[in-house]
Amino acid sequence: MALRKAVRVIALASLLALAACGTSTPEATLVNPTRMMVPNSPGGGYDITARIAARVMEDAGIAGHMEIFNVPGEGGSVAMARLMNETGNRGLVMMMGLGVVGSNYANGSRLKVSDATPVAKLLEEPEGILVPANSPYQTVGDLVAAWKADPASITVGGGSAVGGPDHLFPMELARAAGIKTAAVSYRSYSGGGELLPALLGNKITFGTSGIAEYEEQITSGQLRVLAVSGQERQNGVQAPTLREAGIDLAFTNWRGLMAPPGLSDGDRNRLIEALTRLHNSPEWKQALLDNGWKDSFSTGAEFETFLRQQESRVAGTLTELGLH
Repeated sequence: MALRKAVRVIALASLLALAACGTSTPEATLVNPTRMMVPNSPGGGYDITARIAARVMEDAGIAGHMEIFNVPGEGGSVAMARLMNETGNRGLVMMMGLGVVGSNYANGSRLKVSDATPVAKLLEEPEGILVPANSPYQTVGDLVAAWKADPASITVGGGSAVGGPDHLFPMELARAAGIKTAAVSYRSYSGGGELLPALLGNKITFGTSGIAEYEEQITSGQLRVLAVSGQERQNGVQAPTLREAGIDLAFTNWRGLMAPPGLSDGDRNRLIEALTRLHNSPEWKQALLDNGWKDSFSTGAEFETFLRQQESRVAGTLTELGLH
């Protein structure tokens, strides 16, 4: 999904009108209305995922029309606080992921994502190392060599706050490359929509983000991908994995959906039923393929266990970096 197309979708978002019924029937859907909150600016990874999921549910007949709205601020902590204040609201869900987990810890929030109502993990996504077309660095090896030689000369930007995936990834990359994390110059942008002009305007040396957000700019040649962070190469992207480039690191981001705390079992099960139907639809499988996303669907208690593991992972990493 190209960034420009994703932004155009914003003007088309409307209220979701779905008939509520029992989970035992194939028509089981969400309550009417349901709104999906996005914890960053339009054009970012959460935003694109939310709008694609809503469109697929509409096209597959799983949903009517879903309202998507953005609540940026503090890497997702502002949206998380709003979700936690909506106890029992069965008409609200929030797109979230590793960045929201990290921002809560980095900002010293007492809120934990595991204290909300876990609904489903949808996907995993590798990060890309992105540079503008006129960058002097042709390979990730060239970039890392220059970074090691003079860390202060290299600035990395990401579409997430401190503690988010676009921040954690370059820190782990630096550590794997033998660069002191304290020497990394990181600039935070509120989502991919704000990161793009910084990249194209040469305000940063390189960016770290999900590649799907920049398909149009990569295809047109405005941006180049030096490497991807997953275990395998990404379909349609002419770039090696970090391990292929001699850097022993694999890193993936993930995204899923939460609901407010205090939801009844029946309401949570209706959400899980709708998202299970989304996951099983051929339209969603195609969306995963088109965007280079890895299917990692899990729900309920399994997703809750995963969230607690991620909270421990982030807390450990940020403590090691002296940021928690």
